[in-house]
Amino acid sequence: MKLLTAIAPRKTRRGFLKTGMQISAAGVLATGSLSNAFATSTNGYEIIQTPIATRDASRVEVLEFFWFACPHCYALEPAISQWSQNRPEYVDFVREAPPLNRSWEQQSRAFYAAEALGVIDGFLDPMFNAIHKERQPMRDPGKIAKLAEKLDLGVSAEAFRTAMQSADVEVSMQRSVQLAMSAGITGVPSIIINGKYRTGGALAGSNERIVEIINSIIADEHAAS
Repeated sequence: MKLLTAIAPRKTRRGFLKTGMQISAAGVLATGSLSNAFATSTNGYEIIQTPIATRDASRVEVLEFFWFACPHCYALEPAISQWSQNRPEYVDFVREAPPLNRSWEQQSRAFYAAEALGVIDGFLDPMFNAIHKERQPMRDPGKIAKLAEKLDLGVSAEAFRTAMQSADVEVSMQRSVQLAMSAGITGVPSIIINGKYRTGGALAGSNERIVEIINSIIADEHAAS
């Protein structure tokens, strides 16, 4: 899914716009100083010329940038979820859902609210399914909150909606946009391996190949450490 227009959370949007972050209709970062040049590989991934920081330098990190309504992210989910459940002990798997298009904002808020409330594991698949199986847009905060309540996760609709508008979620959204900019993300899903390598469907050719690339690189990174 290519990026069309960039937004930032309401309380910080002006600051983001001042950075000059612009994404063209073709999905390419237009401001050169904010994109991260890649060295293209013939092996289904790109090398990030200026690596981005990971959360724990002592471990190997696999980071997925995604959007709930992206059909490619939905198609990748079974493979990446199965991989995550069987990943090596030395690997951390993290997700980011930056609101890099105006239509993504409420779903981004939903992701970070579920994380903040500690219910993301029970929320992720139902949210995906509501959009892609049940054909619900899920862009209305009230409907998203009602879904969370129906899942019997111990969170009321009111609590979930409050979390979506919380300061913690605002900070998470701001951080995710900055991280996406640093990684030079031009579309989702994008997989960043240990802050140094980027792959995705267009590069790898298939979801199965994405997993193969992840496994190969994490093994090399672990051996090198």
